[in-house]
Amino acid sequence: MDASILIVSYNTRDYTLRCLESVHRQARGVDHEVVVVDNASADGSAEAIAAAFPTVRLVVSSENLGFARAVNRAAEDATGEYLLLLNPDTELVDDAVTTIVGFARGLGRDAIVGGRTLHADGTLNPTSCWKAPTPWSTFSRGIGLATLLPRSRWFDPESLGHWQRDSVREVEIVSGCFMLVRRETWRRLGGFDPVFFVYGEDADLCLRAARIGVPCILCPDARVVHHGGASEPVRAGKLLRLFRAKSQVFDRHWSRVAAASGRFSLTLWCLTRLVATWGASRLSARHAASHSTWRAVWRGRAAWLRPHAPPLAADLPDSGDALRASRG
Repeated sequence: MDASILIVSYNTRDYTLRCLESVHRQARGVDHEVVVVDNASADGSAEAIAAAFPTVRLVVSSENLGFARAVNRAAEDATGEYLLLLNPDTELVDDAVTTIVGFARGLGRDAIVGGRTLHADGTLNPTSCWKAPTPWSTFSRGIGLATLLPRSRWFDPESLGHWQRDSVREVEIVSGCFMLVRRETWRRLGGFDPVFFVYGEDADLCLRAARIGVPCILCPDARVVHHGGASEPVRAGKLLRLFRAKSQVFDRHWSRVAAASGRFSLTLWCLTRLVATWGASRLSARHAASHSTWRAVWRGRAAWLRPHAPPLAADLPDSGDALRASRG
């Protein structure tokens, strides 16, 4: 078996069916299997997947495991030489599976491989890869410099500047929405760290891989459309989970002092947005809604200030959209 394609579904029935249809069309040149873990969806996802794609190995969980644990569960059943992680809100383009597997084999060395992600209109979605966060990049984001000067080499280094993801390049992190890793390397790394519920698990895996000499490399010819990156609404629950995941990454890969500075920068990030949206909240309903979101994020700041503690329901509101597109 060349590749095991792993997909986590959570209340994404229509997206997941479209994703599986694209796998059926675009992976014919590779001996592959598909493993789907359904995270206790309430929208009939499991039943629809079983009916439309009976050859898919479907694991139906009785609880929402989160993204990291669900991928680990899918990997337990995988038999392929490679594991291809694929978001349910993606669609493969132009034999992407054949391309990315062939690219990985042709490297002549072990690597985690990512591809080029596109928005639904065909324009570049740059979130397929990025530079690892640093205390400086997080501080720049916190005080708004990364927003004011996007793609700046100095103030927004994580975005990798104006590079269009159109050339082979070694990067520090590739997104878990479209990630290829050798199964033996996955096992050597222990898979995703289950402490991450959603967000942060891919960055953590890539940084741990670098420590054992396994780089991340982007293959520009392997392309997917990633709907979630363009269309998922930003809500307080999503932002709190994102902030919490960042804080957990800081703890695992930075010194204690640097991690504390990172949490301070996250606090600044929230405060600056809270103040800015308060000033604009009287201008339109959209700005007022944005201010309400950031106010909820501020009230739930214990989620990133105490990342070791189990999150309380009050810390992570809007749980219904936590995995609307698994990790879109």
